[in-house]
Amino acid sequence: MYLTIKQAAEYLSMTEETIEKLIQQRKIRTLFDGTEYLIYKDQFNTHLKQLEKYKQLIQEILNEPIPEDLDIKDED
Repeated sequence: MYLTIKQAAEYLSMTEETIEKLIQQRKIRTLFDGTEYLIYKDQFNTHLKQLEKYKQLIQEILNEPIPEDLDIKDED
């Protein structure tokens, strides 16, 4: 399935300008049909899977309890 720049921006939660810059930098592969750029949607699957893995990893780190420091002494 192919997306327009506007649809890709919505799908990736980015601005259209950012998508256009990524196209100019050749970080996103496109087809030009004579009037507009078309972006193949499946090229983002790996990227989105990695983002989900990183989000889960960060959440796991944030959920870990902070260990008590044995060197802290109660001064009461």
